[in-house]
Amino acid sequence: MTKIKTIIVDDELLARKRVSNLLTDIKEIELIKECGSGKEAIEIIIDQKPDLIFLDIQLTDMTGFDVLKQIESSIRPLVIFITAFDEFALKAFEFFAFDYLLKPFKDERFFQSTNKVIESFFSNESKELSEKINDLMKYIENPNEDFSEIRKTKLAIKANGKISFIEKKQIKYIVASGYYAEIYSDQKKYLMRESLNSLEDQFNSSKFIRIHRSTIINISFINEVIYSNYGEIDVKMQDEKLFRISKTHKKEFQKKMGI
Repeated sequence: MTKIKTIIVDDELLARKRVSNLLTDIKEIELIKECGSGKEAIEIIIDQKPDLIFLDIQLTDMTGFDVLKQIESSIRPLVIFITAFDEFALKAFEFFAFDYLLKPFKDERFFQSTNKVIESFFSNESKELSEKINDLMKYIENPNEDFSEIRKTKLAIKANGKISFIEKKQIKYIVASGYYAEIYSDQKKYLMRESLNSLEDQFNSSKFIRIHRSTIINISFINEVIYSNYGEIDVKMQDEKLFRISKTHKKEFQKKMGI
């Protein structure tokens, strides 16, 4: 069985030992090194190229973010950040919906984080997690930078005290539901307290189109266009969901689809 090669980076011996002891109960993870400084961590990461690091943010010689800045993104491992209270760091984690361990953390919270990483590592989600780390690092390096490029390709959904960034290209359709909008992707359904009129401005790419006052669809997920004897048009999505094209949006839909 492939194991996740891991190192622990923390300048407190007892903190390192606690993490290493907890890791003995996780068969998917292989601890290969413990580091007490950022300088040592950089050398080990470059030399041994671990899959995962447990990284304390406040090291004696530098911050955990400084460590990651010295690692090329192509070999940058997955990260579980461990930190005492750091307002700037916590805001960054929450902004990018990034998981972290806040000292002192309970064993249950530790295993919750490691389980997420294990699931990501052995699935296609590890690439998404790596991209999230890259976005986080860009923000840490330039906290005042305009992240409009991220917003062009991702939709920010706030829920449970965190903001999740969903790739817009993965969204199949959006349906109005009272004061909320239901966002459907291949993975799950999200709920936003937002009107479709305001969301429509964020989905002005060639892939999305408003087909009804209560519906926006991604044309990439259309399976069939169905005409009735009365001139009405329905679209059947790849997941078999059926939507009616309203008269108001019929002409625009036909033009966009070239029909």
